[in-house]
Amino acid sequence: MKKHKIIIATRGSKLALWQAEWVKAQLEKNNEDIEVELKKIKTTGDKILDVPLAKVGGKGLFVKEIEDTLLNKKADLAVHSMKDVPTELPEGLHLSAICKREDPRDAFITAISNFKFQISNFKSLPKGAHVGTSSLRRICQLLNKRPDLRITQLRGNLDTRLRKLDEGQFDAIILAAAGVKRLGLEKRITEIFPSSMSLPAIGQGAVGIECRVNDELINKLLKKLNHKPTSVCVRAERAFLKKLEGGCQVPIGAYARIEKTGARGKGQGAGKTSSLIINGLVGSLDGKTLIKGSRRGKPEDAELLGTKLAEALLSKGAGEILAEVYGKGHATYSGIQP
Repeated sequence: MKKHKIIIATRGSKLALWQAEWVKAQLEKNNEDIEVELKKIKTTGDKILDVPLAKVGGKGLFVKEIEDTLLNKKADLAVHSMKDVPTELPEGLHLSAICKREDPRDAFITAISNFKFQISNFKSLPKGAHVGTSSLRRICQLLNKRPDLRITQLRGNLDTRLRKLDEGQFDAIILAAAGVKRLGLEKRITEIFPSSMSLPAIGQGAVGIECRVNDELINKLLKKLNHKPTSVCVRAERAFLKKLEGGCQVPIGAYARIEKTGARGKGQGAGKTSSLIINGLVGSLDGKTLIKGSRRGKPEDAELLGTKLAEALLSKGAGEILAEVYGKGHATYSGIQP
């Protein structure tokens, strides 16, 4: 029997390929009559490695060429790290599934010598230590706690970043814990930052699958891969980001989670109810100002909660901070209104 061929568009990094291979395996396991092939695409973000992403313009740097492949029908679906996906998608495309989230937090990584970490934790960083990260979100939160740190750009794939650390170019680097764990390098993690110390990027740790809205077969196949709790949380975070008109490379963080709360009634509808809690922040580049907030509500109101949280932060001055960030050429700013 001839199998139906499906093409996944993906970036070519080790992590992107791991994610695409995982989706491929799930699709083939669930559907014996399909054959899945990967199509590697080099995006603008992959090509520009000598300039901070925020200065290039943060929206769609890792997805545009991939989305073009979908629109041109040269691929059937695309696998993305959700933190790279803009809140506005091209007409005709949508996120059909968001897979179960890995650890959303940031990882603090230091060099290893004689089987021990040279610096045992963040608190042990010497004064003026050199830290590598390409994220404005991480920079503002780190400087808020340690204004003495020297933080510089760190770009490239995960192997390249670890190599630069091991060569002594940095005292420590900060990476997304999810990527390190997915590639089997968890032993390299010195410390995981709690979200209260470093609020994650929107969608961090989650994998999204994008496809054409009108492709009934692909949407049907992807239905089983959608993890509803993760999808709800990421939708709340993306609504927060959308209201702030922020791209992927701005000093904005948000993390939503679902918690079981009290008992609900008796009989058939009995059981525990759930609440969605979302925390968000906007920070100045020097770390001197962090505007934070949180909202709690029903999971079915995910987007509304994210939007309301953004409005609360805007009322506290987040719009002025972001206007200054964009005004310095870190991205394109179209105006933020409360």
